[in-house]
Amino acid sequence: MRNSVPSVLALIAAVVVTQIGESRAQEYPTKPIRFLVGNAPGGGTDIVARLTAQRMSETLGRPVIVDNRPGATGVVASMLVAKAPPDGYSIQIVSRSSHAIAPALQSDLPYHPVRDFAAVSLLVTSPNMLLVHPSVPSNTVKELVTYAKARPGTLAYGSSGVGSVGHMAAELFQVVTDTRFTHVPYKGAAPSVNDLLSGRIQLMFIGPTLVPHVKSKKLKALAMGGSKRLASLDEVPTFAEAGYPDVDAAQWYGVVTTAGTPKAAIDRLNREIVSAIQRAEVRDKLLEIGFDPTTCTPQEFARIIRDDLARWQKVVKTAGIRPE
Repeated sequence: MRNSVPSVLALIAAVVVTQIGESRAQEYPTKPIRFLVGNAPGGGTDIVARLTAQRMSETLGRPVIVDNRPGATGVVASMLVAKAPPDGYSIQIVSRSSHAIAPALQSDLPYHPVRDFAAVSLLVTSPNMLLVHPSVPSNTVKELVTYAKARPGTLAYGSSGVGSVGHMAAELFQVVTDTRFTHVPYKGAAPSVNDLLSGRIQLMFIGPTLVPHVKSKKLKALAMGGSKRLASLDEVPTFAEAGYPDVDAAQWYGVVTTAGTPKAAIDRLNREIVSAIQRAEVRDKLLEIGFDPTTCTPQEFARIIRDDLARWQKVVKTAGIRPE
């Protein structure tokens, strides 16, 4: 009987500790939440984060403070969240670039995009379009593939840099279609767009910001990534509709927090994010700037990150890409 006393006390202690932990998680949040952004203020990622943070602050009753920490394709911000206490008070907006493409390219990153983070939810997606200069005599993806196969390496595509979504989308396209183009990396999107408009390069994978140039016939849009057509260009098919379902060239943005964060805190964050993105004024603003509001469960987002990382690792290996 005496020997059973310590075990009973240990059991009671464990139950009490569990109840305290659950109580604290249910009370979350009790202080401001830091929302890290790995980009400078004013860009698309920052705008999405600020729209979301503003609405979350209103419904949570605690400030959600956007903290811009640009540098090294989001590495600076990611390190701060990966090393933060696992309590849900440090969250980060991440993208396919920061949590799938960059880790696939750089095996020496000081964090792991799956092990060191807890997924919360997707926020938005943004389709990458395949644009070609009017001098290219192709009006469909299949016509471009046929044209390119007859001239391996002669067509040049631009990107905003090695490892950018535009670069990796083009590499994926070449792997899927067995074509070969010449990559011309630029320091940013603006100079690459200028050269595409002038015909110095022949094609690009880029977001919906160039829709006005397509409408004015200065560029041709052959297809777009994502699961549905862009409302402002409803005549342009998705890659799946064009016959190339394996070319998924859409960017995504979502929220993660530190690995080990209590499930109750993650679930609360997920509910507030979904509620924020579903607000009519938020959805309208996001659609206006070219983003498609897209939320999901923490489990679904974790699977997206994991599968996307594996996919881009395969593309990097097959294409023999090396970071610069």
